[in-house]
Amino acid sequence: MDSARSSPDPRYLAGTDQVLIKLLIAGPFAVGKTTLIRAISEIAPLHTEEVMTQAGALVDHLAGVKDKTTTTVAIDFGRLTLPNNLVLYLFGTPGQRRFRLLWEDIAQGAVGALVMVDTRRLEESFEVMDLIEEAGLRYAVAVNPFPEAPTYDADTLRDHLDLHPGTPLVLCDARSRGQSLDALIALVEHVIAHMHMEPA
Repeated sequence: MDSARSSPDPRYLAGTDQVLIKLLIAGPFAVGKTTLIRAISEIAPLHTEEVMTQAGALVDHLAGVKDKTTTTVAIDFGRLTLPNNLVLYLFGTPGQRRFRLLWEDIAQGAVGALVMVDTRRLEESFEVMDLIEEAGLRYAVAVNPFPEAPTYDADTLRDHLDLHPGTPLVLCDARSRGQSLDALIALVEHVIAHMHMEPA
């Protein structure tokens, strides 16, 4: 018998003391949410992607992302275990307004969000950030550096995105497991710090 198959993964054994945290990976269309979850998840991620059609072109503008051929139509899901039995459940959420009701359902129980932005289309991030703020979620902002995208210093980005001084702002190539992990850790630390500050 294959011992690798017969030995359960200790991360998933019943009875282990784990802290489960639900996080959203949010942002506008074609910003890299699916790519980040694919890069970071320790399990085979769930994707609900479909091929884009001519009908979709009327609502999902391809300016700056002309090579994109698929889009998320519901959610992406992944899981990541950090040290000290901290387990992150990652839900990638569509950023388009027509998915707002779905977004509100997915946001139930989440404690924070990683907002991904593209400097070619910063203004498209405002709607998603508004939804997150209305839901009362803490968030961090991750700049995904696409090829040929303009670069700005942190102060300029904070000013343009109207970020609170305490909101983490990180550079995160969504294809990089290391940078994606750093972005999620920045978010988790931000969320935990504010949990400790808030009255019980």
